Amino acid sequence: MATSEITTKLLAAKKEKGLSFADLEEKLGFDEVWIASVFYRQASASPEEASKMVELLGLGPEFAEALTEYPLKGGLDPLVPTDPLIYRFYEIMQVYGMPIKAVIHEKFGDGIMSAIDFSVDVEKEADPKGDRVKVIMCGKFLPYKKW
Repeated sequence: MATSEITTKLLAAKKEKGLSFADLEEKLGFDEVWIASVFYRQASASPEEASKMVELLGLGPEFAEALTEYPLKGGLDPLVPTDPLIYRFYEIMQVYGMPIKAVIHEKFGDGIMSAIDFSVDVEKEADPKGDRVKVIMCGKFLPYKKW
């Protein structure tokens, strides 16, 4: 996945300030995953939200303007991802995608989970055998329309 110039500059400013996405969530009042999606140009911010972000990072107003532009979503290459963490999500969908789909259909009917009316949270769960990553996806169910 190619990282855009603005993403590179935002990440560098975040690092220079010694901030994590969780720190930004605390200071800005927006979810850390949503903030990261703005950084990686997968979501757009309002002018007010963008101004708060860049001010906190010590960047100029031209960055705020860029963050309000509608992004081109889905920045992964069409090939199988090679980054190990991103590949694992791909692998999870290869192995569990159809079972998850079947269970959703049993519980909700014929439709999809929205990625527009959607949130995702990442939590760290302590475990004596090794800490666990807990990813919680929550999307509105959208039934297919009959006509």
